[in-house]
Amino acid sequence: MSDLPSHPDLRIVAHEIAFRRHLRLDVFRFKNRLYSGEWSGERVHDVVRRGAAVAVLLYDPDCEAVVLVEQFRLPPLLAGYSPWVVEVVAGLVDHADESEEEVGRREIAEEAGVQPVGELIPIQRYVPMPGSSDETVMLFCGRVDASGASGVHGLADEHELEAMLDSGQIETGHTLICLYWLFRHRDQLRQRWGIA
Repeated sequence: MSDLPSHPDLRIVAHEIAFRRHLRLDVFRFKNRLYSGEWSGERVHDVVRRGAAVAVLLYDPDCEAVVLVEQFRLPPLLAGYSPWVVEVVAGLVDHADESEEEVGRREIAEEAGVQPVGELIPIQRYVPMPGSSDETVMLFCGRVDASGASGVHGLADEHELEAMLDSGQIETGHTLICLYWLFRHRDQLRQRWGIA
C-alpha cells in the first residue's frame, strides 16, 4: 500500500483492486478521525480510480463565440438524461510525462479540429465526484478562431449560451463551471488579449 496517499486523519486497514477495464474500482477498508478526535469504526468504500483529466473552454473573442462539442455518452442516459451531451472539449491525462496543457491542446485538435491561439489560461482544478471517484479535472480557457470549428457554436452576445444554461441544456459540471467563469471574466480576457 506504499503507493496510496497518507493523511493523519486516515488509517487504511485494507485495499484491493476489485475491477479494472476502462475504469478501475478499488475497495478500501479504513478508519477516519472524527470531529471529536476519536476514530470511526471501520468503513468500506468503493472508489472509481479515474485519475487526472483536462477540460478546455474554447472562446473566440473576435466573433464572441464559444465552441462546444456534442458527444454520445451512455451514463447520462442511465440517469434519465439525453445521451447526447453538449460540453467543452475534455480528455484524460494518459501519460505521466504529458502536461495538462499538452493534453488540452491534443483534445482541442481531436474534438474540435482547431488550434488554440497562445497559451491556455488556467481556470481551476476541481474534484467532480468526491464521494465516489478520485478524478480531478483541470479547467482551462483557450482562445480560438471559431470559423474553422466543427462543433456546436453558441454566440455569447446573442445570449444563446445564457438560454442554453437557463433551459438546462448544459448538464456537465466542467462545462457549467467554465461557462459561468467566462461570463464573469470575459471583459478581463478581452483586455488581456488586447481586444476592445
